[in-house]
Amino acid sequence: MIENRLKEIKQKLIEFSLLTEKIIDGSIKFLLSKESSGLKHIIEIDEPETNELELEIEEMCIEAIAQFAPKASHLRTILMILKINNDLERMGDHAVNICESALFLIERPDLKPLIDIPRMADEATKMLNDSIKAYIEQDPKMAKDVCRRDENVDNLRNQILRELITYMINDPSTIERALHLLRIAQNLERIADLSTNVCEDVVFMVEGKIIKHHHGADPD
Repeated sequence: MIENRLKEIKQKLIEFSLLTEKIIDGSIKFLLSKESSGLKHIIEIDEPETNELELEIEEMCIEAIAQFAPKASHLRTILMILKINNDLERMGDHAVNICESALFLIERPDLKPLIDIPRMADEATKMLNDSIKAYIEQDPKMAKDVCRRDENVDNLRNQILRELITYMINDPSTIERALHLLRIAQNLERIADLSTNVCEDVVFMVEGKIIKHHHGADPD
């Protein structure tokens, strides 16, 4: 039965999301603890595993389409899984970008205490977790809440940018380190954006409403 196959695919998607959440969280944790081995493990072991999971889920979806010729809601479910699958793989790529910048930074003196970047990472990983939960539970209210929270991540990114510009203006020797910190913030912002993409699709799937970033927060 197609329902059983979809259940298997969704379970594999949850496994993928948990691994993605783990490497995003790890990229910041190892930056803060200056653990190059952990950062390299994400780049060399964990992220390639996400690529393998993406291919496995894609193959499962293609096989389900070929075997069951799904229509209506079943087809929409498979197509959405394929989209989320791609978004998760892109999040893994962003986590690798963070690790690469972290490897640069931990070999150099700290530019500043890291406060807002860990806050960004915490919010981004929670958004990812909730976006997958909203999809599995088909919960548009939770999905809209994730879309609202994207603004918090954007505000933190803007705060980081303003602060780093001040450092670079006052001391040009900080420019390279500041640009790597900004790269980390930008990648966290993109991870949050990809989570909101998932949630926008959940709202469309359940309610038939098209929402965009920062416009999913209607009062209902």
